[in-house]
This record gives sequence, structure tokens and C-alpha cells, in this order.
Amino acid sequence: MHGKPFPRWLCIVVLMVIATTFGSNHISARYAFDHGVNISTAVAARSIGAALFVLALLIASRISFALPAVTRWRAIGIGVLIAVQSYCIYSAVARIPVALALLVFNTFPMVYTLLSWWTDKQRPGRRALLAMPTALFGLALALNVVGSSGSISGRWNEIGAGVGWAMGASLTFGLALLLTSRWLKDVDGRLRTFLTMSTVAVLLLAAGAFAGDLAMPANPGAWLGLGLLMFFYGTAFTALFVLLPRLDTLNNSAALNFEPVAVLFIAWPVLGQSVAPLQVVGALIVVGAVIALGTAKK
Repeated sequence: MHGKPFPRWLCIVVLMVIATTFGSNHISARYAFDHGVNISTAVAARSIGAALFVLALLIASRISFALPAVTRWRAIGIGVLIAVQSYCIYSAVARIPVALALLVFNTFPMVYTLLSWWTDKQRPGRRALLAMPTALFGLALALNVVGSSGSISGRWNEIGAGVGWAMGASLTFGLALLLTSRWLKDVDGRLRTFLTMSTVAVLLLAAGAFAGDLAMPANPGAWLGLGLLMFFYGTAFTALFVLLPRLDTLNNSAALNFEPVAVLFIAWPVLGQSVAPLQVVGALIVVGAVIALGTAKK
């Protein structure tokens, strides 16, 4: 029993709270990394928790696991992309301020639009074409590309690795969205998510074991960070799934782009990661442009 849809104002508020909770997962991840948790362990733990939750939903709803072989393999292939994306975004979070990592990652709608343009040969509308360079301009401000060194090269030495990982996350997630819309649009969302998260968990566990990169937290701070990232991700993930029928996400999903803005304000007192006023302006420009892109007519 889903109940009637929430009023639009409440949909937006709930989605902003969910976005803030997702952002808290990334702040917790950075806290965990600062206390010795490695990236493979964090991604594997998060994915296992999400996969188990969706599995419980599938069993409770009596959803069939049967899929054509080609569809199952396509879902696993997309899961590989999500595994890469998950590793990339956590690698970015471990290297640069969390809000900046998420701002770079949140360019994935632009990646999706450009990939769709390339594959479908359908030019985006004027609004989308204006939003993309605006987002890049805002991103340049947010990243403070000149920095205290007074040169782009000096600033790149400070943040280049983290930005590169975040761009990798954006590219792989944009591609995963494109393939999902092509290959899996008729597959139940819960089954699709279970296959994806299971693939991520198996891949990270296997890769981490092979590289000797999996390790239990070694101190209270590490346990706290790992526990919180699983809690916040699981809470946001659960809320989104449970409330999805009442949130009218088709018209309100842009509110989820509030995540990097929320992280800007949470990371300051929690992690001591502050940004200059001009960077905040840049962040707001990026978020506004991404919302405009997401709500543009296709």
C-alpha cells in the first residue's frame, strides 16, 4: 500500500533530506579513510549492505529473479561500471574536499546528455546547451583552479588526482545510466539494483582479496567511520526506495542535486573542510546548471 503522493513541497523537502543523508555517507567515508579504512573495504561494505536490503525487498515482494541470459549479463556489465564508479568517487573523496569531489561527480548528467547526443544523433535543446558550459564555469570557480599558488599547474598538483578520480566516476556513471536506459528499462528496479549492487560487492571483495587490500578497521575511529557510511547510505537508500511511489521523482528528482551543497556546510564543522565564498558561488552555479539540465525538455 503506497498511499497518495506527497504535496510537491513535501516531495522536495524529503528528497533534499535524502540527498543530505547520501552526502553524509561521503563525509563518513572521508572520516573512515582519515582513520585508516581503505577504499576497497569501504565500497565492499556499502555494497553488501545495499544488496542485502534490496534482496529482502525482492523476497518480501515475491519478485521473480528470472531474466533472459542476455539481460542478466547486461545487468552484470552495468554492475561492473558501477563498481568502477563507486571506487572512483570514494578515491576522490579520500583525496580532495568531499564537496568538491561531489561537484565534479555531479557533472554526470552532462556526460549522459553528451553520450545520448552522440549515440542518438539528437541535438540537445537550447536550455541544455546553455546549462553545460555554465556548469563548467561554475566548476572552475568551485575548484578554485588558480588557488593559492597563483597558477593552474600548481593548483592541479594539489587537487588533480582527486578531480581525475571524480571525473572517472562521472564518466562511468553517465555511461551506466545510458546503458541502463537502453538495456534494462523494462527490468524491475529492485531486481536491477540487486544485480548491480551484488556485482559491485563481488568485484570489490574479489579484487580486494587478490590485492590484499581488504582489512577490518583497526581503531575506534575507523569503525565509527565505516559504520556511519553504511548507516547513512543504507538509510538514504531505504528511504528513497520506500518513499519512491509518493515522491513524484519524475518531476522532483532535481532536488537530489542538493547533495554537494549540503556537504559544503556539513564538512566544515565535521571534517574542517572549508571553502572560500567564491567557491560556494561556483558550487551553487554548478548545482543550478545541473538542475536546469535535468529539467530541460528532452
